[in-house]
Amino acid sequence: MKIPAIRKLAEEHNLRELEAAETALLEGQEPNIDVPGDDEGERLTHVMAALWVKRAIHDGTEPSAAIRAYTEKVRKSIS
Repeated sequence: MKIPAIRKLAEEHNLRELEAAETALLEGQEPNIDVPGDDEGERLTHVMAALWVKRAIHDGTEPSAAIRAYTEKVRKSIS
């Protein structure tokens, strides 16, 4: 998981584009947007994280706070 990749996806794409990319990756297809990552798993992680961040922003959270909240959520889940 690379925070700059998540930030870039959340900044450059809308929810519909990110959802379509997620669906494509889940179905083993190439998404219509450029999704960075070393492998399919990392690419899917980046899209899913960007979706989470984008939804938080839509609900009124500042972008940087949304990214921090996501990374905190991930840290808690693995500790």
